[in-house]
Amino acid sequence: MNATSSTNAAPAGPAAGLDVRGPRFGAVLTTVVLAAVLITGSGWLLAAQAAVFAVGATAGVRRSPYGWLFATLVRPRLGPARETEDPAPPRFAQAVGLGFALVGLVGYFAGPLWLGMAAAGCALAAAFLNAAFGYCLGCEMYLLFRRTTR
Repeated sequence: MNATSSTNAAPAGPAAGLDVRGPRFGAVLTTVVLAAVLITGSGWLLAAQAAVFAVGATAGVRRSPYGWLFATLVRPRLGPARETEDPAPPRFAQAVGLGFALVGLVGYFAGPLWLGMAAAGCALAAAFLNAAFGYCLGCEMYLLFRRTTR
């Protein structure tokens, strides 16, 4: 079950749900940033991505820097959202990304370096799945968590 399978066919306004294109746009940017982290070995760049994850996890995906970029620069150039989704699964996915980024920061700044690279690589793999295929691994984790805790 894809995270977008819980979407509404017709959005009822911005408060009704999250435009599914926004988190995917954020995943594209996250993929680029995390690839740059692995290529350059920059812990500071990973720290910047961790901050983006932290805002998305605490304030919501719409209020994250990537959500703001989407709403300001991209969404006005697109038609209205055809699909929306519950904002909770992408928010949970941001928290999962934050966890991997924090582990990565430990590896980059305290060692071992392989830990930082492995954590950044795992986060990159998850972001790429969403960016390229629309499959949000963190969202699926959220749905599984919800099913098992009911």
